[in-house]
Amino acid sequence: MDIVPDSEHRGLVARLPPTLRGLALLARFDRPIGWWLLFWPGAWGIALAGGAWARWDLIAWFLLGSIAMRGAGCVFNDIVDRDLDAQVARTRARPIPSGLVSLRLAWIWLAVLALVGLVVLLQLTPLAAIVALASLAPVAAYPFMKRITWWPQAWLGLVFSWALLVGWSDIAGALTLPMWLLYAGSIAWVIGYDTIYALQDREDDAMIGVRSSALRMGRHVKAGVGIFYAIAVGFWAAAFWTMRPDPLAIAALAPAALHLGWQVVTLRADDGAGALARFRANRFTGLLIFLACVVVGTSL
Repeated sequence: MDIVPDSEHRGLVARLPPTLRGLALLARFDRPIGWWLLFWPGAWGIALAGGAWARWDLIAWFLLGSIAMRGAGCVFNDIVDRDLDAQVARTRARPIPSGLVSLRLAWIWLAVLALVGLVVLLQLTPLAAIVALASLAPVAAYPFMKRITWWPQAWLGLVFSWALLVGWSDIAGALTLPMWLLYAGSIAWVIGYDTIYALQDREDDAMIGVRSSALRMGRHVKAGVGIFYAIAVGFWAAAFWTMRPDPLAIAALAPAALHLGWQVVTLRADDGAGALARFRANRFTGLLIFLACVVVGTSL
């Protein structure tokens, strides 16, 4: 199976001086797919709660917060996983194991990114701010999940979908059933796409004892991803129906459902580059779900 490079050091990041380049790579600024996937659930929550147009500024703040906090999460993950990363072909060139960034500088960079997140936190209502702060414990625990469970992707789903709870609570002022259904769907979606991502590391993970859903599913990984995507669409449909019991509301999910179906049908477990392409394609899934949430949320 082909090893897909963790970073190809292209574009503006490649032109930075070595230390700045190391910090940018540590926060994955060269790989925007991560913050897109973190951002979209928050935008869904705002849109389905009816705030897509009136609170466009909050969506912009969420985008900034997603970039900063995804970067902070990556820095913390790399600090914790520095020894494991040195043993995996795809990750051994990351800034900390390669020596490009020192451990001390990594901690300082983490604090800077967290301060940016604090600025975004101050834009929220008190309830939304409390919900956002409640994410710190599961975020801190995530890097350790791959050591203790075959399903670290499920924990990632809890974490990467958390912005949805924040966005909804800021607009709606309460944590209600449609939000929880949308959140459950987002968790299943994350499990699906991160299982696709984990296909790149199956051989290395098996050798060093790191667990993942891709390993757990074995030769059934394609069917497993399909099941989780179907669960996601089912929960999203339930959320929409709870908001607006109309078949047209469910129909708004059709483009996203077809896109997810394409990922499953064309997925090959032995094609690392193809798996990465389908993982990255989920930024379009996020956009399609956002547009569906805008349609349903503004038609109430």
